[in-house]
Amino acid sequence: MSGAGKKVADVAFKASKSINWDGMAKMIVSEEARREFATLRRAFDEVNTTLQTKFSQEPEPIDWEYYRKGIGSRLVDMYKEAYESVEIPKYVDKVTPEYKPKFDSLLVELKEAEQKSLKESERLEKEIAEVRELKEKLSTMTADEYFAKHPELKKKFDDEIRNDYWGY
Repeated sequence: MSGAGKKVADVAFKASKSINWDGMAKMIVSEEARREFATLRRAFDEVNTTLQTKFSQEPEPIDWEYYRKGIGSRLVDMYKEAYESVEIPKYVDKVTPEYKPKFDSLLVELKEAEQKSLKESERLEKEIAEVRELKEKLSTMTADEYFAKHPELKKKFDDEIRNDYWGY
């Protein structure tokens, strides 16, 4: 196997070990996103398996002596020379530089969306706590206690009473 192919397989294997799939799965909310995530994970595993099986094995060396005995050394030497002169070009990654800026900008957007989501979640948790507290106190709460928590409603009702508007 070529050194570059082995390197690719090793990097892919190490990358697969560092991905926290379960942690990412816990963050997914919608059912559609879960399906897409499962598809992504399956595809990643298939590619990784292919890389591990295809590129992790060294090719068997050619037994030139065996062929020399059966065919003749002149022809075998010619093939051996041609085989050894073959140079496999190194892979030059032209795709990553093209998509890296797009990926980086998406990461920035992701972080911003995550922060926004966390703030909204925090706000909603507070609101839920307030509603639960209000629900517990509602049976024993007086109007004055309620209006102390919601002065805008007290002002609205006071204005209606002052203007002699009773909602009819």
